Amino acid sequence: MNQKYPLKAWLLLILLSLIWGSSFILIKKALVGLTPWEVGSLRIFFAFVVLFPFAVQKIKTVPKEKIKWLIAVGFSSTFLPAFLFSVAQTQVNSGITGVLNALVPISTVVIGFLFFGQLISRQTMIGVILGFLGAIGLLLAGSNGSLAKINLYALLIVLATMFYALNANLVKYKLNGLKPLVIASCSMVVIGIFATIHLVFFTEIVDKMYDGGYWVYISFIATLGIIGTAIALIIFNKIVELTNPVFTTSVTYLIPLVAIVWGLIDGEELNFYHGLGILTILVGVYIANSSRVKKKAEDR
Repeated sequence: MNQKYPLKAWLLLILLSLIWGSSFILIKKALVGLTPWEVGSLRIFFAFVVLFPFAVQKIKTVPKEKIKWLIAVGFSSTFLPAFLFSVAQTQVNSGITGVLNALVPISTVVIGFLFFGQLISRQTMIGVILGFLGAIGLLLAGSNGSLAKINLYALLIVLATMFYALNANLVKYKLNGLKPLVIASCSMVVIGIFATIHLVFFTEIVDKMYDGGYWVYISFIATLGIIGTAIALIIFNKIVELTNPVFTTSVTYLIPLVAIVWGLIDGEELNFYHGLGILTILVGVYIANSSRVKKKAEDR
């Protein structure tokens, strides 16, 4: 195991991969009975309910100049991706969705270089490219063993990965010094209020809650919101604190592996090309994380 990062960081990375890799199957199952807008808002609402008590306690510790960055993190890490993924998965299956997440480290490198003064070593770039090629291989193989048919809805997932990449850099370079729980809870307050208003006044979720047949779908999103969003955000921010954005977003190389396992459980097939893509991704992760990201400027 690479010794440049602490064992704790690697263990948290694996845990986060398991949590987020399971999110796509939960969204898929929830969409059977809920609209994508209900799924997105419910996901945020449950995370908001869990994190709100912490936000009340911690908000006074946040410097005023960092509040705008907390709001930006809330929208980039949770609000916008929650809706983008929900809408996309009405037309893109969970396996392909998981694979497309591997674009996040590529976006992180580009955004970090352009806006946050990062210098990326050649070794890191090679690893990132290898991981990306492995993801492309999985994408071409498709979740059912045949060539995948990509539609425009997949671009929504690509857009979501760009927001995730922006979030990783904001946490590292604009909210440095804040504890992971503070970032996760306080960034959720504003978007939680928006999501609650949307649920109550612009969806049929209240009526569906009175219908016992919908609670199974709501439970999928409750799990996603509490574990896959609230708890996962704390873990994510902790990994950023321990390492750097490129290492942290390497979780998106591992997410497809978990998504594929869920796909197998759900009846999808795994072929040789899937295996080749998985191996390429793992090699890319190792190479990318054997070289650290340096900062070109202290502040911009």
